[in-house]
Amino acid sequence: MTWLNHEYVWDPDAMVPSCWPSHPHLVHEIAVLADLRRRAGLALTADALEEWHRYALPAFIDRMRARLRQQCQDGGHQSWPANGRHARHQDETSRRDRAAAHGADVDTLAAPPGMADVAPAADLRRPNLQIIDGMRVDGASGAIPD
Repeated sequence: MTWLNHEYVWDPDAMVPSCWPSHPHLVHEIAVLADLRRRAGLALTADALEEWHRYALPAFIDRMRARLRQQCQDGGHQSWPANGRHARHQDETSRRDRAAAHGADVDTLAAPPGMADVAPAADLRRPNLQIIDGMRVDGASGAIPD
């Protein structure tokens, strides 16, 4: 990151912070950016390097700025601001509430007229299609769907 910050960054807000290993989102992004740069350096023409300079690097810097904002400035690493929200999301009560809401949504699916006793509502979301001799055929009725 020293090379990238020294060679490509003019605006201090665009510098990759020294605490980047503590930010999983940056670790993943930097790996992709580094591999794109490596591949661009191995290319036989300048096209890949031009793409890296024009698109990959600016897009990385924009995403990094948007995600970090002012969280890790002046050499100090801040804890993950979304930690509390993530913990609540993973809480067993929240998980049960989401499962109950999903179940209620599925229960509200109405069967088409005349089909109420044929299949449960949850099975009506996906048609029963099969490919027979290169033709799509409704597996339940044998008819060719429109």
